[in-house]
Amino acid sequence: MIATVLAQAPVTPIDAPAIDYAAIAPLLVMLAAACISVLLEAFLPRHQRWPVQVALSVVAIAVAGVTLGIYAGNAPAAGVTTLSDAVAVDVPTLFLWGTLLLLGLASIFLIADRSVEPGGAFVASAEERAAVGTTVTGGGGAGSDVEHVDRSYGAPGDVPTMQTEVFPFTLFALSGMMAFVAANDLLTMFIALEVLSLPLYLMCGLARRRRLLSQEAAVKYFLLGAFASAFFLYGLALLYGYAGSVKLTDIANAAAGSVRSDTLLFGGLALLVVGLMFKGSVGPFHTWTPDVYQGAPTPVTAFMGACTKVAAFGAILRVLNVAFGSTHWEWRGVMWAVAIASMFIGAILGLTQTDVKRMVAYSSIAHAGFLLLGAMAITKEGISGTLFYLLAYGFTTLAVFGVISLVRDGDGEATHLSRWAGLAKRSPVLAGVMTFLLLALAGIPLTSGFTAKFAVFSAALQDGMAPLVVIALVASAITAFFYLRVVVLMYFSETPTDGPTVTVPGAFTTVAITLGVVLTLLLGIVPSLALDWASAGVFAG
Repeated sequence: MIATVLAQAPVTPIDAPAIDYAAIAPLLVMLAAACISVLLEAFLPRHQRWPVQVALSVVAIAVAGVTLGIYAGNAPAAGVTTLSDAVAVDVPTLFLWGTLLLLGLASIFLIADRSVEPGGAFVASAEERAAVGTTVTGGGGAGSDVEHVDRSYGAPGDVPTMQTEVFPFTLFALSGMMAFVAANDLLTMFIALEVLSLPLYLMCGLARRRRLLSQEAAVKYFLLGAFASAFFLYGLALLYGYAGSVKLTDIANAAAGSVRSDTLLFGGLALLVVGLMFKGSVGPFHTWTPDVYQGAPTPVTAFMGACTKVAAFGAILRVLNVAFGSTHWEWRGVMWAVAIASMFIGAILGLTQTDVKRMVAYSSIAHAGFLLLGAMAITKEGISGTLFYLLAYGFTTLAVFGVISLVRDGDGEATHLSRWAGLAKRSPVLAGVMTFLLLALAGIPLTSGFTAKFAVFSAALQDGMAPLVVIALVASAITAFFYLRVVVLMYFSETPTDGPTVTVPGAFTTVAITLGVVLTLLLGIVPSLALDWASAGVFAG
């Protein structure tokens, strides 16, 4: 009987959504490459995986970049939406995609390098547990256990093998980031958030050296990331209850024309922002950042520090501008408090750090506060300034971690600041490169950091946030102190007799660091090309 009723029921045809394949081609290329990478990992012999995975990753990013360039040349300034308006491809999306692809390429080079750490920075097998070995107990906390015993496949004396599963993880994370910044509804954004996060949780625990610290970092990142995802999902549910839709434009229309209570609206926004700011290392939602930056393999830390920041703030920009632009006077006060907290948490706690990777982690928290100034402006200048800041900061940070990976001792990387004393006497070139990058993070003129801060602070001033800009300048001066402390340590301190060695970088690491340094210089001297592109369009809705 049920079958009869169903057979007699009218059938309503469902039209398939129109898909603009040209617009989303870069994203499709990266997703396809990630899937192919998984198949290669499953079927190729172990000794063939590394060269094939590296080649696939580089070619995929290059092809995605070419398709992006072809489409961007004819893309409408107003942007387009596709896949039932779930994905928006506009000028900010294209700019962020280009930034992610360039940063992803440099990150692949750092990850693929096998000369700085023989056999690569990753364990020989994802299943491998930490070996019982020499443990040095230090001052407690995340950095107290240093475990450096390495077990690898092959006969004694063989070059250690490399964990190549990291390449499909990287491609999936990069694909998730690209989908994250283009998502035009909250459900798509949540799925993209999980696609970019889950590979990162695994990558953080794959360090060949200091494996216990690496696994601890992975567990912390996973647990706190799960909480942040829950906040995001709960906020999504509240906003759906308010607007009856998860699309950003529908939420904006409901907020602008509704007479109902705004409790669900701002409650949902608060929870949503918690999830986004966790991913962007914004204080006070930053607690995972120092431990994970320190414990993860340095190439993964570079990838997270550069690309994840771009993805998180790209999503924050879209949510605040498209869905909540008309209500910015209601939530801006709370965002002021968050920005101030992030700037001073990063600046003040950064002063107390004795580990260079933790210092850069707190630096990233302070820079997240600076980025919020542009995100809060809800103006064209705020959007372009924030996009430029993400590009400049990403390459500087990636090059910094590339340099950190080269200063080594018997236990691997020498990240304690005392081990950097007199580094300029051992390697003047490396010390000079690190000095230039630290000055860029401090915002010294003729570097990308100065131009980026000037663009963001100018946008905030034009939008009436002068007191916040003054506070940001004070915080920036404080952060400059711990950058300059490293410079003084390298040039004006005595070299310890058992000081670390400076490893000659391989071709991959050299290319990654050179790319970061060159772009940090060019964006400081000739910023107009990137700024003009960033300001050429608006968010599509």
